[in-house]
Amino acid sequence: MKQLPAVFISHGMPSMALAPGPTGRFLASLPKHMARPRAILCISAHLEGTRALLTADSQPETLHDYGGFGTALHAMRYPAPGHPKLAERIVTLLRTSGIPADPLPDRGFDHGAWVPLSLMYPEADIPVIQLSIQTGEPPSYHVALGRALAPLRAEGLLILASGGATHDLSAMPDHPRTAPPEPYAEAFDDWLENVITAGDVDILQHYRQSAPHAERNHPYPHEHFLPLLIAAGAAAPSTAGRRLHRHFEYGVLSLAAYRWD
Repeated sequence: MKQLPAVFISHGMPSMALAPGPTGRFLASLPKHMARPRAILCISAHLEGTRALLTADSQPETLHDYGGFGTALHAMRYPAPGHPKLAERIVTLLRTSGIPADPLPDRGFDHGAWVPLSLMYPEADIPVIQLSIQTGEPPSYHVALGRALAPLRAEGLLILASGGATHDLSAMPDHPRTAPPEPYAEAFDDWLENVITAGDVDILQHYRQSAPHAERNHPYPHEHFLPLLIAAGAAAPSTAGRRLHRHFEYGVLSLAAYRWD
């Protein structure tokens, strides 16, 4: 079986499911450039825990964990199956690596998972498991979490990290969707591409100290950046990632995407 990549995507606003724009069109085209996964392990910025939690339902619900986007978006469903046995196996894999982990029952797909997946795999016929991030743990923990997950790529699993390359929501209302990028967001985005394409995970996990305008682009608890660290950690050490997509919305939201083979 061909090894699947680890991929980081910026999922943007929930309304992307109905108004895809350039990033939605990119997501729709992405599966054409990789083998079909037998299952998807999605790490969304919108599932947090005090330890690693793996969703364990056979038929997860579609969560509408947002407000103000209208009835059409709230009516959408993404009926992909879960995979409880695989979730249990990943729990065991993480525990063996020294990372506390547990199954998480009765938890559906949040919009960080189902919105991009509805564009990538609209048939909803591939099993999906979500893995939590831990905002109380440092970036190095999330890189180590990715390292522990790396063997799954050779088993036909797609590791799909879903967050945001930049995520300054406080400034978003000041800009229309098509606004050009603000210099501070663009500077961080450029830094991110340079570090990822150099394969320097050590600098990446110390981004709070080395990236320009880190706190402004990823305010505490920086939950939209942590999925990226897991994806980078799931690559072999010193492996260079490559940028798949670059686009800004609202002047401050980079919707960049990266892939590690």
